[in-house]
Amino acid sequence: MLDALASLRDKLVLLLFATCAPPPPRCERVYRRGDLLEVPRTLFTHFGIYLGDGRVAHLIPDVLPAVTSDARRLRRKVTNARLLLGVLAKRASVRVDSVEDFAYGAGVRLNAHAMEGAGGRGRPDAEEAARRAERLVGSVPYSLLWNNCEHFVTWCRYGAARSLQTEQFCQWLKSLIRDPRNAFVAGVLGLLSVACLGVSSGTAVPAIVIPFTLWMAS
Repeated sequence: MLDALASLRDKLVLLLFATCAPPPPRCERVYRRGDLLEVPRTLFTHFGIYLGDGRVAHLIPDVLPAVTSDARRLRRKVTNARLLLGVLAKRASVRVDSVEDFAYGAGVRLNAHAMEGAGGRGRPDAEEAARRAERLVGSVPYSLLWNNCEHFVTWCRYGAARSLQTEQFCQWLKSLIRDPRNAFVAGVLGLLSVACLGVSSGTAVPAIVIPFTLWMAS
């Protein structure tokens, strides 16, 4: 009986210490200055260059630099409305934000980029990448396909502005155009538009030109 009580006492003591003990230290990833970071979005991946002290330089569409030079307003976190209008207006900012603001609620990953060593440059200089990113901070032109956040980071890291996401999209578009079935589908849709809306330059020209162009490109 006494042994059973002693065993129960020991278990209660262990349970008490396990409950009151402080939680283990939180393991946070340590990034180095010049690292290339990425954040997965729904349809694309967003990129940035880590500058140290929890700061990330990244290119993000932003319409505000086109309408104001107020530094205080420009430093505010970019909202979805500002971002969308920036895409339409083809304006962007290279800005420095905290890792949390850069992530925008998503997980941040260290990117060992597929362009490592592009152009025969070998291993990139991380410090030079960070310096390039800092020099480019400010308002810049934006293009969804030709000057986006991936072009910015690859220029900083490798000295060659490229976007693998753009290249993959263009490859998909090329395969779509070269498929002869799409010319047939376009022809059928053209005939249906003529049948429903009547014969006019607004219906007949697209009904002929679009299928013909797709057929010649296939």
